[in-house]
Amino acid sequence: MKIVSWNINSLRLRIDLIRKFVKDFQPDVLCLQETKVANNDFPFLEVKALGFEFVEFEGEKSYNGVAILSKFPMNNINKFDILNYGHKRHISAQIDSPLGAINLHNFYVPAGGDIPDVTLNPKFDHKLKFVDWMSEYFNKNRSPNTIILGDFNIAPSPFDVWSHKQLLNVVSHTPVEVEKLINLQNCGNFVDSHRALANENEKLYSWWSYRALKPFESNRGRRLDHIWIESGVKNMLREANIHKNFRIENNPSDHVPISILLERV
Repeated sequence: MKIVSWNINSLRLRIDLIRKFVKDFQPDVLCLQETKVANNDFPFLEVKALGFEFVEFEGEKSYNGVAILSKFPMNNINKFDILNYGHKRHISAQIDSPLGAINLHNFYVPAGGDIPDVTLNPKFDHKLKFVDWMSEYFNKNRSPNTIILGDFNIAPSPFDVWSHKQLLNVVSHTPVEVEKLINLQNCGNFVDSHRALANENEKLYSWWSYRALKPFESNRGRRLDHIWIESGVKNMLREANIHKNFRIENNPSDHVPISILLERV
């Protein structure tokens, strides 16, 4: 089973890019973040035409938004308004897959603004509290068949950024963000799929700024997107890929799709 996470940065603007990816890669489950479309404008028929019979989404106009597109039935759908900000940043479902029931959570963690100081920047305060909420939730709701994924907007490892030293005081790689993300990982007993299958010191990126017209020349990327799996899924993990060429497609998102392949032992 192929599971994909992608911050698409506007579903309707990039439906052709999604169509190309689906044709080339044939994912079974595609989770999107930053769909930027209100529910009544969601391109439901276009999405189903891509081969996803089961579609769940929660969005708002021009901002945020998450969706799960699946070839397998979904139930137990939940859409949390985390911390009551009125933001559409989380959707979860139980996917009845050929590998068994999987509890899937799709998150779009707040970016956090530019200033890494909770007293000066309410957006940074929101981000840290959001990740704390995730930790508390999974500490109380552990399940061996859980997958959490999405745009976490945090690059935790020194090898998840182009320069650990230069980005230590830049939002997305500050020590407090990394500490809270590691706490989340421990609370849920999660395995970081992509880091688990990479070489120890391998640089991994899933995001390149739009300011870089030729993003791979300077290659100043960050790994902001993640797929984490619980213990019951770990033994089925076979591949973890970052589809970086989609950063240089026509009209790209600044994030690229990331994927995992699960197979029964």
